[in-house]
Amino acid sequence: MARMAQDNPAASSSEALPAEARGDLLTAATRHIALLTAIVATCGSLYFSEVLRWIPCQLCWYQRILMYPLVVILTIGILRDDRGLHLYALPLALGGIAVSLAHYLEVLGIIPPSACVGSVPCSIDYLTPILTGPLAFIKIPFLALVAFAIISVMLGNYALAGAPATPPARRRSAAIGVIAILLGTIALFVLLGLL
Repeated sequence: MARMAQDNPAASSSEALPAEARGDLLTAATRHIALLTAIVATCGSLYFSEVLRWIPCQLCWYQRILMYPLVVILTIGILRDDRGLHLYALPLALGGIAVSLAHYLEVLGIIPPSACVGSVPCSIDYLTPILTGPLAFIKIPFLALVAFAIISVMLGNYALAGAPATPPARRRSAAIGVIAILLGTIALFVLLGLL
């Protein structure tokens, strides 16, 4: 067994951590995955409206209202090691799922168009000329729905796992990770000319 661990370093590293410790690491990472998803979704929506000049509809704005605060809430919750983070972030993500699903069904024509007030109708589909064939099901509300679902699953996992206490050393590395994600996002915006 020892010889096998020497031949396969990956096996020895996974054997070094007990299953419970690996589960704690995975649970601690769920908040970071939720944050990264919120940042990508926020940057994507800003890219669509500010770079591609696609005008958001009213339901798009509702989805933005639910997504954008998640970046701030998740960042502060991770930096403070708030074990109740899911209590105030999960309702926003679940609300986003409801709005995104309704919007997606409207764009597909499954439900009748809503009384959307704004310069563009809520049933508009900017991605149809771009994504055809087997990818035609991907619409902007679908992208938001996937993002809200990932955030909800990650925060639900964090809540159900009992939100383990984070040791100070790991808390510092989590803070460095969050700061790196935020600085990378700012650098991306600078490169794209949005700031």
